[in-house]
Amino acid sequence: MAGNRTVDLLVGAFDLNQRRKFELKNVEGTKVVDLFFKPITRADRKKAQSLSNTEEALDISTQMLCQMAELEDGTKAFASADASKLQRQLPESVLNEIELFLFGLNEEADLEEAKND
Repeated sequence: MAGNRTVDLLVGAFDLNQRRKFELKNVEGTKVVDLFFKPITRADRKKAQSLSNTEEALDISTQMLCQMAELEDGTKAFASADASKLQRQLPESVLNEIELFLFGLNEEADLEEAKND
């Protein structure tokens, strides 16, 4: 290990390819889709902020969802342009639930806390 740079030690200690699974169910409890999420990096957050072209936390978090969500086979679940449709046509409680999972916050987490993250 002698001679390894600290940055290389840090980067090597974390696997950005591990995914967490979120099972989305409708109001009847029937599974709609499984979404998979890799860990968020600072670069991901900056890209979402740039794509959303705003400082509004709710817009950035939905853009992050569109950027990060994958299907089981690794393909993107959403296009960047899907953010506005998700915000307009999906119940906010559902969008909140998915985004809280994306950011690694448990269901009891306060939404205001999530927006300030």
